Amino acid sequence: MLVSLSINDIVLIRSLNIDFGDGLAVLSGETGAGKSILLDSLSLAMGGRGDGDLVRVGAAQGQVSAIFDVSVDHPVFDMLEEQELLPGGREEGLILRRSQGNDGRTRAYINDRPVSVGNLRAVGKMLVEIHGQHEERAMVDPAAHRELVDAFGGLEADVGQVRAAFEAWKETSRRLAQLKARIAKAAADAEYLRASVDELTVLAPQEGEEEELATRRQTMMAAEKIATDLDEAYQTLNGQGSPVPTLVSAMRKLERKADNAPGLLEGAIEAFGSALDALATAESELEHALRLSEFDPKELEAAEERLFALRAASRKYNVPVEGLAAHAIRLTQELSDLDAGEDRLAELEGEVAALRGVLEEAASKLSAKRRAAGENLSSKVMAELPPLKLDQARFFVQQESSPTEMTAEGCDTLEFFVQTNPGTRPGAMMKVASGGELSRFLLALKVALADRGSAPTLVFDEIDTGVGGAVADAIGARLAQLAQKVQVLSVTHAPQVAARASSHFLISKGGGEVVETRVRTIADDERQEEIARMLSGAEVTSEARAAAARLMAAGTGAA
Repeated sequence: MLVSLSINDIVLIRSLNIDFGDGLAVLSGETGAGKSILLDSLSLAMGGRGDGDLVRVGAAQGQVSAIFDVSVDHPVFDMLEEQELLPGGREEGLILRRSQGNDGRTRAYINDRPVSVGNLRAVGKMLVEIHGQHEERAMVDPAAHRELVDAFGGLEADVGQVRAAFEAWKETSRRLAQLKARIAKAAADAEYLRASVDELTVLAPQEGEEEELATRRQTMMAAEKIATDLDEAYQTLNGQGSPVPTLVSAMRKLERKADNAPGLLEGAIEAFGSALDALATAESELEHALRLSEFDPKELEAAEERLFALRAASRKYNVPVEGLAAHAIRLTQELSDLDAGEDRLAELEGEVAALRGVLEEAASKLSAKRRAAGENLSSKVMAELPPLKLDQARFFVQQESSPTEMTAEGCDTLEFFVQTNPGTRPGAMMKVASGGELSRFLLALKVALADRGSAPTLVFDEIDTGVGGAVADAIGARLAQLAQKVQVLSVTHAPQVAARASSHFLISKGGGEVVETRVRTIADDERQEEIARMLSGAEVTSEARAAAARLMAAGTGAA
């Protein structure tokens, strides 16, 4: 339910905090006191249309916050969890906030996290319904009527079965359409497809092959260029003209003479030894390089031919060389679809037909249950109409079923129809009923639905306009009855309605040079005085006070 509403700098409201409880709360006050401002503010917090003119004169922006206490199993939490808007879990409650700039810009928040106005509106619709003579927006769309009948009849599980059957049929139909498209495309290109598959099968491209071939080819080409120089260098050290034997002979002679000249030849002998060691190392490295550079010229030719063949195929099929293997698989699959497509096509067509049969059976059962629920709902609404002085009127659920126009919700279109007087043509409730009649039809419908298919907070904006006496009393009785299931807020001019409230808010204007709208809770004698004012007008008489006391006593007794 709506726990509190905080309004700052909206039209005539500078700062206002209102705390609500459960049951029936009424808001009353003289014409022009600002009742519409409260509803506009609540609507703004629920994602309603913003307007820079709503901001109080002299302020840069206005702001409205609505705090809700909702049971943790309410479906609104599923939506919020999907959007990660419940960091503290379901137990933390819900705060909807909207700021309105005087430049027309607005910002929306849920639990102090910025959201789009669309998100705020979607959440707001699940928490609050605002109804007046021309505010039954939820009643305009026949899809909403279907949802209400489903909720009234407890058909959520049946709707879930139809939805699951529809999705299964739709998904299989999609796969069938894709297969048909592939087969049609493959059949149109059959000759090209078979030639391409044969060519790529022979070519047998492998992933990573291009890079490997290019690297090996580069290595062999480089080796070819330096092979002669490597061999010449190796022959210089190891061939007939090698200086190594001469150097070894010279070092041996010096070694034999070393003892005859102590300290004179040791450095030279050591240098000779280092030089011979370095030459031996160079010879070994050259020999290793020669082994690595050895290749078969035919191998280079084969690598080049393979590389050129792959790149030619890449250009032909307009795919990278790395994608040729995958492309070959796709073409092979298309050819397989073409060769074996008729069998698979017949199999899928059978599946689609079977799933369609399951869907139609589930939708047919749901349709029958909807018809029964609609008739039951109509009976309950009709029982509420006579006390509301609509005893000559009829209410019924117009249901049209078309198995050829199946949706995830079934095959039914449901709409609330009324006949206001005998002999008149029945029609859609929103089109046929006048403003006052529409309000009463709506109230009867809401009472029949009770807490099924309803938001946890219902707001009725002067639905008692233009009625009085017994009709107003009947409206008050039904609002009180409805308030036993959900929270009800009613803006009213009818004392019969006000007398049945569990809480009463008085709206007034006051202040000095700057007029402000004020709201405060009234009770006991002050409440009796307000109801007396509603009965008698500007001058409250003792008779009006006595009548107010009787209304309050009767209302308390009825409650």
